[in-house]
Amino acid sequence: MAMQAERCLNEVIGIAQKQKAKSWQLRAVMSLARLYQKQGRKEEARRRLEETYGWFTEGFDTADLKEAKDMLDQLS
Repeated sequence: MAMQAERCLNEVIGIAQKQKAKSWQLRAVMSLARLYQKQGRKEEARRRLEETYGWFTEGFDTADLKEAKDMLDQLS
């Protein structure tokens, strides 16, 4: 089941990338990072989330980016 979830999330991330929907991509990556964290793949979770979070240059007061930052802090 976890492999199916990972596959679906990666598909959503790919769709969001094609549509240049950065907020949707961030949300999907956060979900994937949570899954990785539960699987003990903390470094992979941090790397994927850090990469996506790094694209943003503004809007750091939004709920999504605050949550992403909190998650990154927990993963570091």
